[in-house]
Amino acid sequence: MPLQADIEALYDMEPAKLDRVEALKSFSEFKFFLNRGEIRAAEKKGDVWNVNHWVKKGILLGFRLGALQDVSMDGRFRFFDRNTYPLKKLSLGDGIRLVPGGSSIRDGAFVARGVVCMPPMYINTGAYVDEGTMVDSHALVGSCAQIGKRVHISAAAQIGGVLEPVGAMPVIVEDDVLIGGNCGIYEGTIVSRGAVIAAGVIITGGTALYDAVKETVYRKTATSPLVIPQNAVIVPGSRPLDTEWGRKSGLSLATPVLVKYRDEKTDAATALEDVLR
Repeated sequence: MPLQADIEALYDMEPAKLDRVEALKSFSEFKFFLNRGEIRAAEKKGDVWNVNHWVKKGILLGFRLGALQDVSMDGRFRFFDRNTYPLKKLSLGDGIRLVPGGSSIRDGAFVARGVVCMPPMYINTGAYVDEGTMVDSHALVGSCAQIGKRVHISAAAQIGGVLEPVGAMPVIVEDDVLIGGNCGIYEGTIVSRGAVIAAGVIITGGTALYDAVKETVYRKTATSPLVIPQNAVIVPGSRPLDTEWGRKSGLSLATPVLVKYRDEKTDAATALEDVLR
């Protein structure tokens, strides 16, 4: 793929040796396909998610090439950002419901038709947000995060991205997932299809997830990220601090607990209303 070869060569080149004009041409072509969702920071092949290292390199190249620019709305609302990453240009024909009130989608993010953006929310460059998803008020979709179809990212939820290091898996949220309010999903965690993450759950790459149904523990390994099982229902929990002083002091640590797998009752409680889309 010529574009991939160009991006990788430019990324590896010393900044002082870059032909800025030619580099910006390649980056503009790269961002065109990134905006259309035709290239992604990560893709699922079969049952396995793979990082597209070169795409993350292209996003980082854009920051390197960008110059700080005044993008203020007026004298009262002052903003300064890289000129390679302005706000995404949208039109009514894109079929995205972007409700007034301070939301921003950065150029280089793919946002599919039928996505609903409630104010104020933010979608960063390199993110991929698929059809029918709702990004609720005060929610964040980080750079390179991959969000599936019909996902509900509830108010104040934070979906980390993981742009650096280049080889690291970004956060993946598959189809039909509910992310509850004030949740945080970080560090390359994969939330499998149909999972329900209750309000207030915090999951990082280093989190141990306790499955109370199957009586097992899921963890990140040296070769694979933490994967939340399909249709899992996760709630905030705790476990004792297993040291002599911790037991004596009655301390416990917060931890997510898988309390059941999705059933008809769960589906009714988490159903997305088509009328909102």
